[in-house]
Parts: sequence; structure tokens; C-alpha cells
Amino acid sequence: MWVRGIRGATTVSQNEEQEILDATIELLKQIVMENDVKPEDICSVFITTTHDVTAVFPAKSIRQMPGWELVPLMCSLEIPVEPSLPRCIRLMVQINTEKRQDEIVHVYLKEAMKLRPDLVKAPQ
Repeated sequence: MWVRGIRGATTVSQNEEQEILDATIELLKQIVMENDVKPEDICSVFITTTHDVTAVFPAKSIRQMPGWELVPLMCSLEIPVEPSLPRCIRLMVQINTEKRQDEIVHVYLKEAMKLRPDLVKAPQ
């Protein structure tokens, strides 16, 4: 078994609490679904935001999900490199898994698809 990192990112249109919480949950649920992950498989989740996402800690939405109460979460500020994508939320979900690195599915939603076009799946 290995520890693997699953990357993901999304954006919000405005710095508004409910939109930030909803976007974070949408991204996490997509990561979990694409990688068949259960909370007990997760080592930790690192969450970063750009400097313009300040209305709420994105971890708040994850902490309220059933079964996620014990998953270690950490929020921090993304390095402000210019020009960076505005209003961006990024996740690094570290999991215990038997999957190979090339079996991990990274998830980029909304404007964040521009960050890693090489990893974005075509719509089905």
C-alpha cells in the first residue's frame, strides 16, 4: 500500500461563503467518486485558496460531511504568483491505496481546468 496524492482545483465567481462551501464540496465529491475513495482511506486533505477567497474556511464544508469528522484538514494561502488564477480553491487529498500513480484521477473544475489541461477529462 502507498500514500498517493490526488490533486484538484475549482474556482468561485465571488468571495461568498455559501459559494465557497458548495464549490469545495463539489470538488471533493468528484475526487472521491473518480478515485473510489472512502474517508477512512484518507491520510489528510490540504486545502489552499488564493488571497481573494476569504469569506470562510473551505474546510468547514468538509468537516460537516458525515464520516469526515476525523479526517485531518489543513487550510492555507496559495503562494501569490502573478498572474495566478483568481478565486481558486485547491485540494491535495492524500490517500492510502493500492493504486498505481497512473491510476489516480486528478480533478479540475470550472476555470481551474486551465491549470492542468493535460489532466482534464473530456465530457462524456
